[in-house]
Amino acid sequence: AGAAAVHTVEFDADRLDTHEQVLADIRALYGPIDVAVLAFGILGDQRRAEHDAAHAVAIVHTDYVAHVALLTHLAAQMRAQGSGRIVVFSSVAGVRVRRANYVYGSAKAGLDGFAAGLADALHGSGVSLLLVRPGFVIGRMTEGMSPAPLSSTPDRVADAAVRALHRGRGEVWVPAVLRPVFFGMRLLPRPIWRRLPR
Repeated sequence: AGAAAVHTVEFDADRLDTHEQVLADIRALYGPIDVAVLAFGILGDQRRAEHDAAHAVAIVHTDYVAHVALLTHLAAQMRAQGSGRIVVFSSVAGVRVRRANYVYGSAKAGLDGFAAGLADALHGSGVSLLLVRPGFVIGRMTEGMSPAPLSSTPDRVADAAVRALHRGRGEVWVPAVLRPVFFGMRLLPRPIWRRLPR
C-alpha cells in the first residue's frame, strides 16, 4: 500500500491505565496519528456468560469499556492536533440485540451509540469518525461457527472501510444490503425476534 516502514507497539486493550501513555509514546516516536483503526474485541462464550458473571463482564470490558477509554484519549489527542480520522468497528449484532448473543451484542450496542455520539461531538473539529457495521464475518473470531446469511470476510470489510474512509463517510454497513435488512428487523415483533437463532 506504499508504506515505507511498519513499526509495532505493544498494547493491551484491557489495561485502561496504559492507553494514554501508549498514544503519547506513538506520538513521540512517530509523530501525530493521522488514521487510527480500532480493531480489537472478543466474542466470548454466550452460554458461559449467562452463568459466569466474571466472563460476561470481561466481554463487555474488552468490547465496550476499553473502546470508550481509548476513544476518549484518542479523540482528545486528535482534537489538540486539529486533525485525524478514527475507524471504529461496531457490528450489526448491536443494532438490535438478540437472545443468542446478548452479552456481545449489548457491548456492541453500547459501542455503536458511543461512537455515533462521539462522531457528532467531533464535528467541526477537524477530526472525523467512521463507524463500520459488519454482519457475520468469517474469520478467526467466528472459527467453527456456521456462517450466517450475508456473511462477509475480513478482506471485504477492510475494503469497504477503506472506500468509506476515502469518501469521507460517517458510517458503512458491510455488506450494504444489511442496512435495509436491519431496518426491517427492527420492526419484527419481539416474540418472533426472540426465536431467531442469531
